[in-house]
Amino acid sequence: FKTHPEIAALLEGGKRIAYGARAITEGGYQSVPKLVFPGGALIGCAAGFVNVPRIKGNHNAMLTGVMAADAAFDAIADGREGDELAAYASAYDRSPVKRELKKARNAKPLWSRYGTLLGGIALSAVDLWTNTIIPGFSVFGTLKHGKTDAAATGEAAAFKPIDYPRADGILTFDRLTNLSFSAVNHEENQPAHLVLKDPSIPIAFNLPRYAEPAQRYCPAGVYEIVGADAGSPRFQINAQNCVHCKTC
Repeated sequence: FKTHPEIAALLEGGKRIAYGARAITEGGYQSVPKLVFPGGALIGCAAGFVNVPRIKGNHNAMLTGVMAADAAFDAIADGREGDELAAYASAYDRSPVKRELKKARNAKPLWSRYGTLLGGIALSAVDLWTNTIIPGFSVFGTLKHGKTDAAATGEAAAFKPIDYPRADGILTFDRLTNLSFSAVNHEENQPAHLVLKDPSIPIAFNLPRYAEPAQRYCPAGVYEIVGADAGSPRFQINAQNCVHCKTC
């Protein structure tokens, strides 16, 4: 993208000043989970409160943070602890956050079905318009997402590997040098916060079937296959590199 002549011209003479990454939870209205559990609550992006067509969620994160804080304050004032903040879940149900997500609920499913060019964009625009005129109404009802992200992952054998050119240090940069601009700091000997439930899966399953996607999707080089050239591949976790993007 950055090497396209039109884009490169805009970036010419610029310099890196920061680096970071954040996965966006795009499930929307249909995918909002149960918001409370004993002793805790899900707010903001953790609960998927992003308005996908607008690519905005900060306002909803702040609003739900206030709702959860109010519920927690009342619980503490009542001498309760460790229970579920049912008042927060009820507040969400009555909030503008839920109404906003419901209005935009079909945008992503329509894009998935009909593409992000004319078909999906046009239909989602009509859907948003009708939802604006008649709040909550859609001629499509509430569409489901077709499949999970995991189900959309194809096996490596079905794809041709992409041969990316080496970073030129002007427009493109390697991940490790980018990390020096991330302002993330971990103690070298602190316990790793990234722990696999089954350490055998990356090598025994993911590597032969999917060429271990973690080594490509991670923007910080946390996950690495080492020893493959010697015939004894090992999955290495460089937890100190993590920029906490939440992709994994």
